[in-house]
Amino acid sequence: MTFTQEPKKDDIPGSIRFASLVKRWLIGLLAACLLGIGVYALLSESNEEPSRAAGRGTNPKGRSVPVVAAAAKAGDIGIYLNGLGSVVPFNTVTVKSRVDGQLMKVLFQEGQIVRTGDLLAQIDPRPFEVQLTQAEVQMARDLAQLKNARIDLERYRDLYKQDYIPKQQQDTQEALVRQLEGVVKADQGQIDNAKLQLTYARITAPINGRVGLRLVDPGNMVRASDPNGLLVITQLQPITVVFTIAEDSLPPVLAKIKAGGPLTVEAFDREQKRLLATGTLLTVDNQIDPNTGTVRLKAVFQNDNNELFPNQFVNARLLLDVRHGATLVPSVAIQRGPQGTFVYVVKQDQTVDVRTVTVGVTHGEEASIDAGLSPEELVVVDGTEKLRGGSKVEVRISGGVPSKEADQPPTGAETPRRGTQT
Repeated sequence: MTFTQEPKKDDIPGSIRFASLVKRWLIGLLAACLLGIGVYALLSESNEEPSRAAGRGTNPKGRSVPVVAAAAKAGDIGIYLNGLGSVVPFNTVTVKSRVDGQLMKVLFQEGQIVRTGDLLAQIDPRPFEVQLTQAEVQMARDLAQLKNARIDLERYRDLYKQDYIPKQQQDTQEALVRQLEGVVKADQGQIDNAKLQLTYARITAPINGRVGLRLVDPGNMVRASDPNGLLVITQLQPITVVFTIAEDSLPPVLAKIKAGGPLTVEAFDREQKRLLATGTLLTVDNQIDPNTGTVRLKAVFQNDNNELFPNQFVNARLLLDVRHGATLVPSVAIQRGPQGTFVYVVKQDQTVDVRTVTVGVTHGEEASIDAGLSPEELVVVDGTEKLRGGSKVEVRISGGVPSKEADQPPTGAETPRRGTQT
């Protein structure tokens, strides 16, 4: 057998090793070039995508962008001051017993609406009736003594005139009469006190309002010193809302109050979507809270339908002024960019124009335009993300009017809702 020995690495000529290294270097270079070409192609494709999207927005081929437009309107808009507040009753009374005794009857239902003077509870009146009888008997006895003393005084006066008795005896009788008169007055006070205790045994409603939960059951002993009382009555009609506004907003409010006339306040629910009640401003607090920089205001509401409930959280809106004849647009039509606020205005040739505007009062779904727009002009309210200046559009009027009918701005626009400004 013949054995072939594999050549060692050191036996390979240097020229061959150099050629192998060059070959591998060329292969690596080629692979790197191919990878770079692929990455460049991928990045070029991703960079071309926004250009194609922009091309669709500008409609180079004349395609129309479907949009929804609405006409600017001339109307009135309110300027409001917003504040967080809570419902506070005009009066809250904890009804307590003014005498000690056993609670015999409870004549109200929990949650009942009561009026001033309605009988709510009855305390056992018999001890006070006995006291009244005793006081009346004592007074009758003292009246009889007073009557006899007055008769004796008349006799002593006649005897003194005839010099049958000394002057001292007459003076003593006069003093006795005055003493008995004082005793009779004291007896009358005892009678009045007993009658008052009988009145207190009948517990009546001190105010109009709604009764809360019952705190004491019939049969229990109640005392005037009990801290909790028998029940709580809260006045609901009318009712107040206490809310706060920023101290910077106070001067115009005070100016309106000084000018006279009521200021309207609206109470909304927690989400500011549902109007609960409408009232008027009652007063402004006499100091500003230095910790929050706010001042408290109180408004009164008739609350005829019990829309407001004590300690309820509400959003209060104070109507400070009304701007008449303002140009109104939906707030979604207003766009913001580096140059400020603008709107897309639909022209007669079904293209859009970028119009810079000055926004005045805005709130919720509506805003007023102070400059840059006239009533009856169409503004785009939906589809603005694909628009550029000069884009051709296919207009659908808000409310379902076909696009071809949008060549002429609509007339007879509906009356806009009032807006607010914080």
